[in-house]
Amino acid sequence: MSPSIFVIIMLSLATGTIIVMTSYHWLFAWLGLEINTLAILPTMATTHNPRSTEAATKYFLTQAAASAMILFASTINAWQTGTWDITNISSMPAHIMLTLALAMKLGLAPMHFWLPIVLQGVTLTTALIILPAQKLAPLTLIYLTISNLSTMILITMGLLSTIVGGWGGLNQTQTRKIMAYSSIAHLGWMLSISAIMTNIMILNLLIYLILTTGLFCFLIVAQSKTIQDTMMTWTLSPVMTSTMMILLLSLGGLPPLTGFMPKWLILEELITQNFASVAIMMTMATLLSLFFYLRLTYMTALTLSPNMMQTKFKWRLKLNLPTLFMLLSTTMSTFFLPMMPLLLL
Repeated sequence: MSPSIFVIIMLSLATGTIIVMTSYHWLFAWLGLEINTLAILPTMATTHNPRSTEAATKYFLTQAAASAMILFASTINAWQTGTWDITNISSMPAHIMLTLALAMKLGLAPMHFWLPIVLQGVTLTTALIILPAQKLAPLTLIYLTISNLSTMILITMGLLSTIVGGWGGLNQTQTRKIMAYSSIAHLGWMLSISAIMTNIMILNLLIYLILTTGLFCFLIVAQSKTIQDTMMTWTLSPVMTSTMMILLLSLGGLPPLTGFMPKWLILEELITQNFASVAIMMTMATLLSLFFYLRLTYMTALTLSPNMMQTKFKWRLKLNLPTLFMLLSTTMSTFFLPMMPLLLL
């Protein structure tokens, strides 16, 4: 793909997301979601192989069905209330359909089956584009309509997503599928707190975007598509291997790293709101996610592949990819926890 076409696609993606974030009319929000979907499709099919074509087709069908459900829900609401305002959803069938449609767009359980399959069929760079961009617009709609959505449905779907995300990633060997199930688990944490305190949901989203961007930058530089590939990152850069280990532990939510902060705040707020049983089950489900993060950490930093004296040490060579985003995200994933009081002001 030429740089000019790539810039146009990224501008279209940003435009669609901004339209959703700034709209108060359901038709404009639907238009932004469609622009967002159509901008991602060319980046998925650019490699011209059957797997990428299959992934693009499945992504298009899923997103188109979810957008049609959103349009249908908004039409039912406008028919019963006489308004197309996003913040005014008083119809029970409308907000149930809206919740299901947004869950399908985000890849939340039980509508999560398309996300690991789609990410498996695309490149690491495309996966980096899909995961953050796919979440911003639907989570914005959840933020705008949160007062009209059912709290119990959101918490139930969040708990189920946390369990499915941890359970599904246990037997995976492909890094893209592991990141897909990691996305499902993190979305479960965001959705469970969205009905109680939206500020923590936004904080969790920002931290997840930082951690995911940093980890994908590592995987792209090291060209690690499987767990076995991560064993060779030490030949590329020993420092990068160490920082990648810290980033994985931060994604797992271990203190005193940044990833521990949103989980701590969410559990504290759930217990405060008398959802102690939900907090306990989510904590137990996090141990499942922590297992495959620790497995990746072990394979990356504590395992060396069989090598001979002729092994090529790539750290003597110059990297062909810029590492600015990787350095910034790694620093943020490590040092944001001491700044938590400032972030909450």
